[in-house]
Amino acid sequence: MPISRVKAGEGYFYFGMSLLIAVVVVYGFSHTVERKLFHPVVARPFLLYIHVAIFSGWVIYFILQSALIRKRNVRLHRRLGWFGAGLGAAIPGLGIATAITMARFRVSNFHVTHVESDLIAQFFDMIAFTIPFALAIHWRKKPEFHRRLILIASCALTSAAFGRFPTHFLPALFAYLGVDALILLGVARDVLLNRRVHPVYVYGFPSLVLGQTLVVYAGTHDWRYLSQITRTILFG
Repeated sequence: MPISRVKAGEGYFYFGMSLLIAVVVVYGFSHTVERKLFHPVVARPFLLYIHVAIFSGWVIYFILQSALIRKRNVRLHRRLGWFGAGLGAAIPGLGIATAITMARFRVSNFHVTHVESDLIAQFFDMIAFTIPFALAIHWRKKPEFHRRLILIASCALTSAAFGRFPTHFLPALFAYLGVDALILLGVARDVLLNRRVHPVYVYGFPSLVLGQTLVVYAGTHDWRYLSQITRTILFG
């Protein structure tokens, strides 16, 4: 396939993926946002609203940057890049702080006794975002690496949305399958257009799946030392 057609297809693909991720996020959280955010019985910590704003901002930013590439406005895309770097850099710390705050909130207000598995999953999701995001910044001058790493990082943030899908459609235990399906669309695109899989997927995707498997295993088995660690994080 001619290189020009491949490049044109990339613009449409990543823009389409950004919209698909937005649809997943909106659909997933639409099942809980009314009763847990807009009109909760018990007022949520203010940090949660900051979390929602920043994470939603990342999705919007991803759409905007993908649209700029589709329009071949590389200059503006690069100018906005450092804003995205700052936005992305805020996500891991904010995500971990929100996870801890909400776990404490659930224990104190709803007397939830088992928050360890959720906390471990949320910590892992931040790792799954941070590593490809940091590598994308490092390889920002290598578009073939950069765009795939940003895609993986953005897909990693959708696990919470998939976890809120109706259980008859996607049980929460299998939320990571939704994340993997999104990334596999990128793999499929490489196979169809390039006749090979890019190294970002070759090394990144199996590593992500391994981490997801460990998280699910930890959440379904009694790992006492993990429970002790998370309890220490939450309550000292």
